[in-house]
Amino acid sequence: MTVDVKSEETQVAEEAMIPREEEEQAPIDKKKTEAEEQEENAGGSPLPSVVEKCSSFKEESNFTSDLKASERKALSELKSKLEEAILGKNLFRKEGGEEEGGEGEDGEISLWGVPLLSTKGSTDDGGADVVLLKFLRARDFKVADAFEMLKRSLQWRKDSKMDAILGEEVAVELEPAAYMDGADREGHPVCYNIYGVFGDEEMYQRTFGSEEKKERFLRWRVQVMEKGIRKLDLRPGGVSSLLQINDLRNSPGPTKKDLRAATKQAVNLLQDNYPELVARNIFINVPFWYYAIHSLLWPFLTQRTKSKFVFARPARVTETLLKYIPAEQIPFRYGGFKRENDLEFSTQDGAVSEVSVKPGSTETIEIPMEEVGSTVVWDFTVLGWEVNYKEEFVPANEGSYTIIVQKRKKMSAHESPLRNTFLNGERGKVILTVENVSGKKKRALYRYKTKKCSSSD
Repeated sequence: MTVDVKSEETQVAEEAMIPREEEEQAPIDKKKTEAEEQEENAGGSPLPSVVEKCSSFKEESNFTSDLKASERKALSELKSKLEEAILGKNLFRKEGGEEEGGEGEDGEISLWGVPLLSTKGSTDDGGADVVLLKFLRARDFKVADAFEMLKRSLQWRKDSKMDAILGEEVAVELEPAAYMDGADREGHPVCYNIYGVFGDEEMYQRTFGSEEKKERFLRWRVQVMEKGIRKLDLRPGGVSSLLQINDLRNSPGPTKKDLRAATKQAVNLLQDNYPELVARNIFINVPFWYYAIHSLLWPFLTQRTKSKFVFARPARVTETLLKYIPAEQIPFRYGGFKRENDLEFSTQDGAVSEVSVKPGSTETIEIPMEEVGSTVVWDFTVLGWEVNYKEEFVPANEGSYTIIVQKRKKMSAHESPLRNTFLNGERGKVILTVENVSGKKKRALYRYKTKKCSSSD
């Protein structure tokens, strides 16, 4: 007899994404409009600050040489148990009275493309250790529990035909709801989960309107995870986990029981079969009442679990994402510079620069244009804006006139990043001017590239 052990992180994830109906009764003034709520949040209102703190979680090394003696022993024991089960052909449950061996004719067992048992003539690159360590860490290095978890996961993959899932066309219409896009500062591939997609009633019914549709949703969500894993490097020293961004803007409320149930199933499925494959879960555009819920839950969580979860209210989405993802990798919709099908900037065009603008001060950014007939293109943004901004071209020849590219404009707090271009007729420089009229220090981010004129021009 076995007992299912639900990890603390599973419970937290369920609480974060699947609010119970009674949680609507949180002691919050429901008369406030969304705009008032956002304004209050941006102004430093008394939110449960314990939830807002972002602990600095650092992934453990997956080099066996960095493990403690007890951890190396646990890994060795798990490998021995796995080898014994594979060679004894009792890793999988029996069907029709016959014992099942491995996945292939030679009995080789692989997980996420990594052979778990070295065979004659094969090269051991340490990938199996990386994979097995994930199961051990998920079960606090308790070998028996980790082995049972691994066995169940391998059986589930066999029963669900997971090796074929990447070639399936499961639910194309759900692609906007979860997708991989870019990488964070440490190289983790980023997966975006957009819950607002299900706010559309037609989409909601097409996804959760029947048990068959719910099963398709689950298989699609697992397929997204499998696609993300293909971007990982499951070898010692490689990036072996993802970063999850969960956007809760316009997500259906707690009365949507079908979404709640399906999401709970998805969380359990991913937690049970993909341990330690998510380095951090970031929740953005979090409704105000989520904070009240988590302030009650927070004191009972371990530091490791707390450090993997980050929450950001709408006014601080860009600022929060920038802690983990470079601006050029943050989608435009979240205040970053990454645009779909961008024809101007590529990943080879360099990183984003930053300038601090003190309260009441003015800063300028100069973009040189030494070659006549060249074009410069730039991206620019200020976190939280609330500044005066202008763009102008100043010729090198003092006798020439300054050209106004963008006249002085007062930028509101909710402006999107700007992009502009300028073609020069003489040598000079483009100057971007920021006047900080607020009482807070501002962060200005920018990048630019110059396209020289072609001989055909």
